[in-house]
Amino acid sequence: MPGALDGLKILDFTRLLPGPYATMCLADMGAEVLKVVSASRSEIGEMMPPFIPGTDVSAATAYLGRNKRCITLNLKDSRAIEIIHRLIIEQGFDIIIEQFRPGVMGKLMLDYEHLKAVKPDIIYCSLTGYGQDGPMLARAGHDINYIARSGIASYSGKKGQGPSMIGMQVADVAAGSNNSIIGILASVLFRKETGKGQFIDISMTDGMMAFNTFFAASYLVDGKVPEPETNFVNGGSLYDYYETQDGKYISFGGLEPQFFTAFCKTINRPDLIAGGITPPHTSLVKREIREIMLTKTRDEWVECFRLTDACVEPVMTIEEVLQDPLAKERQMVIDIALENGQTVKQLANPIKFSETKQVYKSIGVNSSSAGHTREILENLGYSQLQIETFAESGLFD
Repeated sequence: MPGALDGLKILDFTRLLPGPYATMCLADMGAEVLKVVSASRSEIGEMMPPFIPGTDVSAATAYLGRNKRCITLNLKDSRAIEIIHRLIIEQGFDIIIEQFRPGVMGKLMLDYEHLKAVKPDIIYCSLTGYGQDGPMLARAGHDINYIARSGIASYSGKKGQGPSMIGMQVADVAAGSNNSIIGILASVLFRKETGKGQFIDISMTDGMMAFNTFFAASYLVDGKVPEPETNFVNGGSLYDYYETQDGKYISFGGLEPQFFTAFCKTINRPDLIAGGITPPHTSLVKREIREIMLTKTRDEWVECFRLTDACVEPVMTIEEVLQDPLAKERQMVIDIALENGQTVKQLANPIKFSETKQVYKSIGVNSSSAGHTREILENLGYSQLQIETFAESGLFD
């Protein structure tokens, strides 16, 4: 059965995490993704252990390259530009995503304006840290920098301790990958209705700014700058993490009265119900709750709350999560068969379709392996002699 995005053909010029994660999700849903890489410039993920046993492919590469094909080209070579044009015109790869700094693709004559001249209805997504214009367009950055400049870090963490680190690249994935996917799919619908392509400018910092949601909405009305531990969800209420007797943690998110009431009754403190989730002297009440939570282990508290709807859940390790019945029932871990008979376990795509279920066909390959270069060039009509000449003259470097 074809995937939900069957028929979409994407040329992927991205690296690191944001772009590759976006195109992996699109490929999982049925899009045909062809990754364009340099064989002489390995990606960081390719060198990161662990490696799949018996191979030189890292877990990161195998995951982010899932369901994609790969062609190695030296984009500074004019013959590579010709191949890209042919892939667009003859093979229908009319969606582009790239992650270079602004101006780089223009120097290679592979920017939107050049490729729009080749195919007027092309969809072209540029994913960067700070956008295609403005005072920071040429500046380097990573996830932590985009979060820092978004304002969110300033009211995260504990008072007097500074911003807190988070265990995943939220700017890269949530603000970068997901907004790229949304922009591309919205543009596909626009093109279907109008016949017009367009350029999509995705800034990870813009995306993080938008995640200020009601904090920014409030500031724009009353001018009050949010600070750590001053709001319902950033530590200013009883909504928080609590350490347990065994050094582990549970989470409590019972903002609504019925959940808070159930929580208070379960910890044998019905006297706290009247004060609500933000009682007078919140810090004092929170200290009392912390002391109560230290009287039992995490799993003992889990059992206490098992039949109670109080928005209480354990803080789990990756190992616990992936072995938990929830992950198993939701099929969040899948097996991909390798050519050597092995299987590799990976996280599944989280979107569940009733009619167009994802098919996991292959893992990613290293950029130095040449990937599917020869096969792709043969499909474009290049002869074996031409391909050998290309290889010997450095086109695939």
